Amino acid sequence: MKVITIKQPYAALIAYGIKEYEFRTWNTKYRGDILIQASKSADKKAMEEFKVYDLDYKFGCIIAKAKISDVIKVDDNFRKVLKEKNSLVYKHIIDDREYEGYAFKIEDVCLIEPIYVKGKLGLWNYDVE
Repeated sequence: MKVITIKQPYAALIAYGIKEYEFRTWNTKYRGDILIQASKSADKKAMEEFKVYDLDYKFGCIIAKAKISDVIKVDDNFRKVLKEKNSLVYKHIIDDREYEGYAFKIEDVCLIEPIYVKGKLGLWNYDVE
């Protein structure tokens, strides 16, 4: 199964259904089931910003199963959509007019028992037993 590694707190925000887009500078044609792996590192500034959500953070493990249903090119119109959805969660993309990249639409998210495994860059494969 495909896996995407994401820094905390963003992995938890996705796993708990708060953040529905993951942003990358690269595009993918992949659509379908995906596992969310929380990396061993964290964005400390973002951890402070999102304390209001009081989430349980796990590191270095797969924490959720979901689906990539779409990939959207980030432009000014899409920034308006993000602002309406959640201006706190998407603040870094809304405010950064120089950002050129893609939003992976993440749906059907469910938490799973953590699977401790080393992350990788890009979309990578993990054999689910």
